[in-house]
Amino acid sequence: MTVAAILKHKGSEVTSARPDDTIEAVVRVLTARGIGAVVVLDAADRPLGILSERDIVHALAARGAAALAVTAGDLMTRALKTATPRTTVGEAMGMMTAGRFRHLPVIDNDALVGLVSIGDVVRAKILQQETEVDGLRAYVSGAG
Repeated sequence: MTVAAILKHKGSEVTSARPDDTIEAVVRVLTARGIGAVVVLDAADRPLGILSERDIVHALAARGAAALAVTAGDLMTRALKTATPRTTVGEAMGMMTAGRFRHLPVIDNDALVGLVSIGDVVRAKILQQETEVDGLRAYVSGAG
C-alpha cells in the first residue's frame, strides 16, 4: 500500500500557514481544525517547513507567552522530510519513526499534494495486515 492510497481515502486537503503568521494565529487554526501541524508555504505555495504542536510547546517552555507573538517562519522545522504518492506505508512509517515526527508532507512534481499523520500510516498498516490475514485464512480454508 502507498501514501497515494491513504490520500485517496483521507483526501488531499492540507492546512497551511504563511511564514509571517503569528504563533497565536497558528494555534487558533490548529485548535479550530483539530489538527497537530501545518505546512508553512511561501507566496508560490511551495513548502518552506512544517510547524507542529511540539514546536509550539517547546517555544512556550523557552519563551513563555512571548512565543505567541513569534512567527511561523521563526519556529517551523526547515529540514522538511517528505514523501511522494509512491512512498509505501512501510517506508513512511520508517521515516516517521526514525525521525521522531508525526506529520509527513506529500510532494509530487514539486507540488504539495497532501499530508499524512502517523495515525493515518498506522491505520493503513493495520488495514494492510488485516487484508493479508484474511487472504491467508481464505487460502488455508480453500486448501484444506
